[in-house]
Amino acid sequence: MARVAIIGASGYTGLELLRLFARHPGMEVTALVTRQTDAPYVADVHPSLRGAFDLRLEALSLAEIGERADYAFACLPHAASAALIAQLLDAGLKVVDLSADYRLTSREVYEQWYKVTHPDPDRIGKVAYGLPELYRSRIRESELVANPGCYPTSAILALAPLLKAGLVSAEGIIVDSKSGVSGAGRDPKPAFHFPECNESFAAYGVGTHRHMPEIDQVLTDAAGQGVEVLFTPHLVPMDRGILSTSYATLADGVDQNKLMDALRDFYRDEPFVQVIDGLPATKHVAGTNNCHITARVARGRAVVVSVIDNLIKGAAGAAVQNFNLMSGQDETLGLT
Repeated sequence: MARVAIIGASGYTGLELLRLFARHPGMEVTALVTRQTDAPYVADVHPSLRGAFDLRLEALSLAEIGERADYAFACLPHAASAALIAQLLDAGLKVVDLSADYRLTSREVYEQWYKVTHPDPDRIGKVAYGLPELYRSRIRESELVANPGCYPTSAILALAPLLKAGLVSAEGIIVDSKSGVSGAGRDPKPAFHFPECNESFAAYGVGTHRHMPEIDQVLTDAAGQGVEVLFTPHLVPMDRGILSTSYATLADGVDQNKLMDALRDFYRDEPFVQVIDGLPATKHVAGTNNCHITARVARGRAVVVSVIDNLIKGAAGAAVQNFNLMSGQDETLGLT
């Protein structure tokens, strides 16, 4: 039985991890770590967990975490995460990092987009990217896995098979994404207050969103040549979910059937990606670790629509999937 600590357990991702862990037969939650000093019971922070866990959120030292756990899920902001993870690895723990600190393979790109000096630069570019559909074998062998961002997950799963097969051009790709408000996290921010975002629909981070270089990096790897997407995220007044519509120029002779066949072939044995004939909706995957994808051809362009739950496949569910691989367990445990 794997002993697990969640570091930063008071947020939405921590809540979703605990919901998944409650039905996972191969692990035991032994530590919930927070910077708060009042050590509240987890049910006082997340009332929906009342009766599921009799645990407190504690301000534990590194030594105490190491004594209680074999694996850690780091749900901390960027920079704060890497500063601690280096010490957790030295203490012998295996770690799934849900921040952005190890997703990018270039220190310069990370520091350009995140505006901080990386606390653990020597590991940059050496950490497995935690998207099992593309990097399963590397994840299995890793002590540290960088959980993907939510927007990148939705875009990469849609486009990587088509780029890998040479069915669409690597140039001129547009990714138009919409996300529920939970994607902004639990800490209150003026733009996400109910009167500000309810009955409203807005773009943000146009050309500046930090997930853009992450999408570029992984799609470049899939395509075998440079990819630079134009990515625009939007805030939708719903709790959870991401819908991404991606546009790409078709290679010569490619039609809708070839796109769909390539997607089906690529994901034929994947437990959490379903290629569907109809157009997907966020409610179809809410509360699941699934991604639904379909493709169309319109005016000579590939139009690929994908949906995920941003808190599950875009965060906690992917983290559990990665943990299952790292710990040698069935990849679907706790997720079906």
